[in-house]
Amino acid sequence: MDFNSKLKEYTNQIESYLKQCLAVSDVRQKNVLSAMAYSVEAGGKRVRPILTLEFCRLCGGDPASALPFAAAVELVHSYSLIHDDLPCMDNDDFRRGRPSCHKAYGEATALLAGDGLLTMAFELISRAKLPAERMVAAAAVLSGYAGVMGMIGGQVIDLESEGKSVQPQTLQSMYDLKTAALLRAACELGCIAAGASEEQLASARSYATALGFAFQIVDDILDIEGDSTLLGKETGSDAANGKRTYPAVYGMEKAKKDADAYTQSALEALKTFDNAEFLEMFTRKLAVRDR
Repeated sequence: MDFNSKLKEYTNQIESYLKQCLAVSDVRQKNVLSAMAYSVEAGGKRVRPILTLEFCRLCGGDPASALPFAAAVELVHSYSLIHDDLPCMDNDDFRRGRPSCHKAYGEATALLAGDGLLTMAFELISRAKLPAERMVAAAAVLSGYAGVMGMIGGQVIDLESEGKSVQPQTLQSMYDLKTAALLRAACELGCIAAGASEEQLASARSYATALGFAFQIVDDILDIEGDSTLLGKETGSDAANGKRTYPAVYGMEKAKKDADAYTQSALEALKTFDNAEFLEMFTRKLAVRDR
């Protein structure tokens, strides 16, 4: 298996499908469509849709059949970033090396663009050429992990914790909901597309949870030690906004040690699957990324 070729294949499939979904037509509301496309097509690692396609393959399915599910989870992720950047949230002026959506299109349009992406995600799920029960299961999984008991709930904890001393269990809950939940959605959507077994779903869930913690801790570290030109946004925003992050609570040494430990836990969860070499390498690369 050639890792780079497989990664390029998945990325090209995802980019092509997203571009098709987000084509801007000449309608009165084309400005908000343009804002939606602006945010999604700005780039990014496409971690979540890649996980969806790869877990579909690992569970014996055709990754192409999971493209609507993969795009759906990426649209939810993109909507969350638009809203995160708004002045009422993290107030970030840049995202992926260019002005945030609200800086490029104004706050009202950015808000509506996020709403539009969230709504479109479930439209895409309904378009999948898969058995109806799998589409229903996918909608339930994505809505659950993206909602108040998932990603939104994590954002609430994050906002309420700014500038305060937090207990370790609060930080754990925030990371589990804010970051790991949508990664669980991505992995489970791939399993659902393939008609996976309960054992495979459980392993995917364990993998995604461990990866979510590792991913968020590395993000926290990069906000302190990263290169803003590579990250595409200013560093130090967590400290400036009084965010309670892993390094802030535990110190940098423990943060790096625990990021490695969570990565190893994620790799351990992959032992359920045959031919998981691509995902093992992908997981390791995420742990040492610079953006």
